Amino acid sequence: MRVRRIVANIDTQDIAAARRFYQGVLGLDVLMDMGWIATYGSQETMTVQISFMAEGGSGTPVPDLSIEVDDVDAALDAMKAAGFAIEYGPADEPWGVRRFYVRDPFGRLVNILSHR
Repeated sequence: MRVRRIVANIDTQDIAAARRFYQGVLGLDVLMDMGWIATYGSQETMTVQISFMAEGGSGTPVPDLSIEVDDVDAALDAMKAAGFAIEYGPADEPWGVRRFYVRDPFGRLVNILSHR
């Protein structure tokens, strides 16, 4: 048996609110929308990972999601332009990532990062 993918499921009664953050700002594609579920993603090949954390690193809280992007500064500018408050960073971390934290429309703490 092999794990083929891991999907994050976020509980909300406002499915449409995901569109602004995950598609509008982060640029993910709508892969499925059945009204009660909307799935966003990318056709890019990604590795399967799941992390278990006692802290978020650098004294930060544990984020609910981590999203790696190709240009963290462009993502930061897009989040600010869309009116989303940055909760941490941007920071160049000693383990080789540049990142910031932002909350999605559902209150989930999202770690947006790029490897340096």
